[in-house]
Amino acid sequence: MGLSVLLTPAGRAALEAAAPLAEGDELAAASTLRRRFDPTVAAIALTQARLRVRARAKFGERASGMFFTRAGLEQATRPVVAARRAARLLSGGVARVADLGCGIGSDLFYLRGTGIESDRQTALCASLNVPSAQVIHGDVRDFNLSTVDAAFCDPARRTASRRIFDPADYSPPWDWLLGLVSAIPRTVLKLAPGIDQEALPAGCELELVSVDGEVVEAAAWCGPLAEVPRRATVIRGDVAHQLTGTGLSPAPVGQPAGYIYDPDGAVVRSHLVASLAEIMGGVVADPTIAYVWSDRAVESPFGRCFAVDEVMPFSLKRLRAALRARGVGRLEILKRGSPLSPDTLRSQLKLSGDASASLLLTRVAGHPVAVIATPVPKIPQFARQ
Repeated sequence: MGLSVLLTPAGRAALEAAAPLAEGDELAAASTLRRRFDPTVAAIALTQARLRVRARAKFGERASGMFFTRAGLEQATRPVVAARRAARLLSGGVARVADLGCGIGSDLFYLRGTGIESDRQTALCASLNVPSAQVIHGDVRDFNLSTVDAAFCDPARRTASRRIFDPADYSPPWDWLLGLVSAIPRTVLKLAPGIDQEALPAGCELELVSVDGEVVEAAAWCGPLAEVPRRATVIRGDVAHQLTGTGLSPAPVGQPAGYIYDPDGAVVRSHLVASLAEIMGGVVADPTIAYVWSDRAVESPFGRCFAVDEVMPFSLKRLRAALRARGVGRLEILKRGSPLSPDTLRSQLKLSGDASASLLLTRVAGHPVAVIATPVPKIPQFARQ
C-alpha cells in the first residue's frame, strides 16, 4: 500500500484529518488517527501531512496541496529557480522538452513537457502535482529522445541513507549524461554545487545558483544554450542578479584596504571572484582566499560589505583585548582559510559588553590574521570612505 491509498475516499479523509495534527507530537497524532482509520492508511496520511509542513519552506502555501516522498522533497528545485530555468529554455527556442528524472515535478510544473521518473511513488507524486503534464514511470535511458528538442536532467545524487558525490554513481551515471549531451545538444544538467568542473561537457556554461545566501545547485547549460563560460546567479527574494565571466582569470593581489567583501557562495564556486573584484575596484590579499578588499564601499548583491576597523596578526590574547576595549558582547564570526572553530574561539574570547562587531578570520599573504569589522548597511553605490 503506497501513496495511491490517499486517492481513495478513506485516504483523502485521513489526509484531511492529519493536516491539523502534523505540527504536533507525532505519537499523539498517530494515536488520534489510528482511532479513526486503518493503521497503515493513518501512517501514510500522517507522513504525507508532515512532509507538506516541511515543504512550506520551499513551496510556500502551494505545498498544502502537493504530494511528496522524502527524497523527492529534499532534491526538489525551488520554484523561483525552476521558473527562471523554464523561461530561459523557452527563450532559447525550446518547444518540446523531456524532464529526465522529474522527481516530484517541481521543474516539470514550469517546463510543461514530458516527465520520466524511475521511482513509482515519486512518479505518482509528479503526476498528481502536475496533472497537465505527461509523466512516464520508467528508466530515462529507455525514453525516445527523438520526440523532443531539449532535455533537462536531474540525476539522482542520493540514496535512502547517504548523498552521492561521485558522478559515476549518479542515476543515470555520468557517462550516460555525457552521451545525452551529444544526442540532444540543448540539454541542461542539474548538478551538485561541488561538481568537479574539469569533468563538465566541453563548451558548456556552468551556472551556480544561490537563493537568499544559500548555494542550492549548479546547472550545466550545453550546446546552443551556453552563453558564457561561467555564471553566478544570486537570487534575493524574487530578483535574480547575474555575474558572468570566464572563471579563469585570477583576481589581482594587493594589500588590505578600508573595506572587505565576503562574496556570495555562487560567486566563489563559479570562480568569479576576479569579476567581483573588478566591480569593487578591489584586490585579494591572498591568492587562495576569496575575500575582496577595496578602498570603496559598493552596494552589491554579490557580496556582503564590511568596514574594516582593525587588521591584526592572529593572537588570541591580542584579539580578546581589542574586543574588550570596544565593549563587544555580540560577535559574528566568519572565516575563509582559517582552521579555527568559531564556536571554540567564541568561548575563548570571553565576550562581554553591549556593542556588536564582525570578526573575519583569514590570511594575508599566507599569514593568519583577524579582521575586526562593522557590516556596512545599504549604501549609495561608489560611496567612498
